[in-house]
Amino acid sequence: MTTRRQFVQSLPAFAVAANMLDTDTAAAAPAPVAPAAGHFHPKGKPPSEFTKAVLRKAKQALPFDDTRDFDEQRRGLIAPIKDLTIKNDAGDVVWDMTRFQFLDQADEFDTVHPSMHRIGKLNNNYGLYEVIPGIYQVRGLDLAQTTFVRGKTGWIVFDCLVTADAMRTAWKLFQEHKGEGLPVTAVVYSHSHGDHWGGVRGVVDEADVRAGKVQVLAPRDFMDYSISENVFAGNAMNRRLFYQYGVLLPVGPYGYVTQGLGHAISRGTSGLIAPTRVVEKDIEEIEVDGVRMIFQNTPNTEAPSEMNTYIPDMKALWIAENVSATLHNIYTLRGALVRDALNWSKYINEALYRFGQEAVVMFGAHHWPRWGNDRVQEILRGQRDLYAHFNNQVLHLANQGVTVNQIHNVYELPKSLQQRWDCRGYHGSVPHNARAVVNRYLGYWDCNPATLIPLSPEDSAPLYVEMMGGAEKILAKARQLHDTGDYMLASEILDKLVHAEPKNQVAKDLLADVFEQIGYQQENPGLRNSFLAGAYELREGIPEGASPKSSGPDVIRAMSTELFLDFLGVRMDSRKAEGMRFTINLITPDNGEKFAVELENATLTNLPGFLAAKPDLTLTINRKDLEQTMIGAKTLEAQIKDGTAKVEGDVSILAKLAATMVDFDPRFEILPGTRGQEKVVHADAYEAVPGKSIPE
Repeated sequence: MTTRRQFVQSLPAFAVAANMLDTDTAAAAPAPVAPAAGHFHPKGKPPSEFTKAVLRKAKQALPFDDTRDFDEQRRGLIAPIKDLTIKNDAGDVVWDMTRFQFLDQADEFDTVHPSMHRIGKLNNNYGLYEVIPGIYQVRGLDLAQTTFVRGKTGWIVFDCLVTADAMRTAWKLFQEHKGEGLPVTAVVYSHSHGDHWGGVRGVVDEADVRAGKVQVLAPRDFMDYSISENVFAGNAMNRRLFYQYGVLLPVGPYGYVTQGLGHAISRGTSGLIAPTRVVEKDIEEIEVDGVRMIFQNTPNTEAPSEMNTYIPDMKALWIAENVSATLHNIYTLRGALVRDALNWSKYINEALYRFGQEAVVMFGAHHWPRWGNDRVQEILRGQRDLYAHFNNQVLHLANQGVTVNQIHNVYELPKSLQQRWDCRGYHGSVPHNARAVVNRYLGYWDCNPATLIPLSPEDSAPLYVEMMGGAEKILAKARQLHDTGDYMLASEILDKLVHAEPKNQVAKDLLADVFEQIGYQQENPGLRNSFLAGAYELREGIPEGASPKSSGPDVIRAMSTELFLDFLGVRMDSRKAEGMRFTINLITPDNGEKFAVELENATLTNLPGFLAAKPDLTLTINRKDLEQTMIGAKTLEAQIKDGTAKVEGDVSILAKLAATMVDFDPRFEILPGTRGQEKVVHADAYEAVPGKSIPE
């Protein structure tokens, strides 16, 4: 009978490490590698010969003679954006395209995967483009792009970028060339991620929405997910974003290159205007400013709330972010619930059969359109099969005993999909998406009892270091592995040493060198950025003042009261609440809500629609006034003092509860020995401080 070990080792993609640590024969340290000329960090290294060989092999294996994406990317250009640097009225830089011009100044870089270089060059599209007459896009101003569809009396906007200033720039360019001076009459939010609605105030006045002049449409459950996805683990997501999005890395051949879906995220203020109409049905036809549109809700695909839109009279299919010129994330490295790859595939298949049989153009929230029905169907089928293959074949292997800790070394896409540019891993990657599928169905445990209740790395690492003969022998072996190109093995043993000795800068520097070479070899921007970000922090530490801003007032106001109370339960340090017990009735008369809030067993809970019979405190405050506390404009104490909020009972409870609230550190340590001494900025106890709305 074949054992699981024999089965896994029989698979062609599975590599078994043969170079094990030999503490008796560790090689002497060779001469150190000189810093790389032009590197942004004085300890930065050039690519090794092993890294260069990996990149050369990749270039030979990929279909660079297929240039259709470049033809489609260039098609329809009406006007480039003349200014490579965009500033707001205050003179602050909103967008800087000069950073990415290096991509067009060389045929290749020996520190950048050739496929990543390719998508980076494609992401240098920067201007106003015609999709077909009546449909136009402004590309290159943000991670996503915005689209304008001609309505009967004005323009229907599909997605609004991340910030108002970027969106305002796009609208100005559009009006200069094609807008005809007509107003925006409707906005369609394709889905719940922040790069598709954050810039809405740059093109729409909320007063016009309230007056009925502008309609705002969104998919089912849009408001819930656009807010909640960034609340409970928002601080952790924003910290992890430093790695996935390479927040600290300078742009250039040694650092940040592109983000795959687009180059980067614009700087500035994000806002949110609530939809005036939610598309509730699975398939729903709505006339928007005289244009017949068929909406297809696609929940739990690329986003928990998302929809495609078909414009039958133009035979134009808006595919949102369900299909783009890349393999997307089934699991996103900044952190999120694992997505349903099979469900995703099925919705693409439905779009193919429902709309793709006649569509002559397909356009979306990222990248460039696809023209001609054959091309539309080709892309839809490839993307459908891409996600279905992940689901089916990862589970095929899992059902034969391949674990979450092995699957990324075993699973491969079929060669036909590997040779499709739209299926390359520019946002999601094959390794981390394969692990995601296993995690979705089977969880994090590999069924080995030794890993069921593992020691923390910092607790187990000292024993590993002792058994390997101490730091010097580990460093010597790690240098040998580094110099033979065995970077993954080198990272294994150096990681143990750095966890055991966080102040060992020699070990951290060598691990940084290893991470750097692994990063250079990656096709996927998220993987590259994560390794290079790790190298940066090991060398430099975590810089002060580097955290993204928290969510803007629009987003915080959009939080439901229940979500706000739930977040307080997350923010509360239960150790400070030991022995406390009380009940609060919260009443917000202006919106008719009421909540029973209890603190017991060092746990804060709330129940909407109920009031406790004998509360210790009743707090009555209008929701619009509570929002002033939530955004940090006016403390709850001040609201009570001036009579805006009414209290009945033991008001000291609020101070006791406030004393249990903590400020999350937006720059918490990820790698050992990298944390600085900067103090965490204090927020009021009852201020809502979720993470910044995260694009995807």
